[in-house]
Amino acid sequence: MDRGQGFTEKDWKLFRSKIADWQEAYMDRLGKEYIALLSEDAGPSDKFWKLDERLKKDKEKAGVQVQMSRSNLIYNIMSLINEGAISFEDLNGFSDELKETVRAYIERRVL
Repeated sequence: MDRGQGFTEKDWKLFRSKIADWQEAYMDRLGKEYIALLSEDAGPSDKFWKLDERLKKDKEKAGVQVQMSRSNLIYNIMSLINEGAISFEDLNGFSDELKETVRAYIERRVL
């Protein structure tokens, strides 16, 4: 375990095993939001361009795609939490070290 990173090798393996399911659930939610957007009472071109803008923004989110590397693990988890793709409770099973690192970032962001 490399204590300087704020996570363990087990955390990295667990993240790799969970990320696809987290992203699938997040993209499913986005799909429902897109359906609602397309169902709005607006002109076809307005709905098209609104959807186009949303897709451009959403493609950049960690809930859709992440840079898979150990050095990005904490950043990816923070992004997933900030985007609402996962919650802190989704970190059950991860090491206390990782949860403490994430909690510290969350507390800094709130202050």
